[in-house]
Amino acid sequence: MSRSSKKGPYIDPRLIKKVAALKGGAKTMIKTWSRDSAISPEMVGYTFGVHNGKNFIDVFVSEEMVGHKLGEFSPTRKFIKHGGKMQKDLEAAANAAPAAAPVAAPTAKK
Repeated sequence: MSRSSKKGPYIDPRLIKKVAALKGGAKTMIKTWSRDSAISPEMVGYTFGVHNGKNFIDVFVSEEMVGHKLGEFSPTRKFIKHGGKMQKDLEAAANAAPAAAPVAAPTAKK
């Protein structure tokens, strides 16, 4: 369910202060744990370090991101391939097969 349009987007007040403080300064990474904050037009051009539960993911904000949440660009789950040991053996065999194939040497024509 989305937020009511009469309330407006939620942006963490501390995040707004950090962006305002960097307006005239250097472009450094702004660390934040506020994944639920919406991206406003004032944030375009800045790099945010969005916490994903373990570490901070660098997110450079562009114009296309306005209106989305910061957390959308910082995945919290890591995809792991299925299959375990058997899958690793199959992949290793597939990668080794082309490299191990002997190449016929060209014969000289007389």
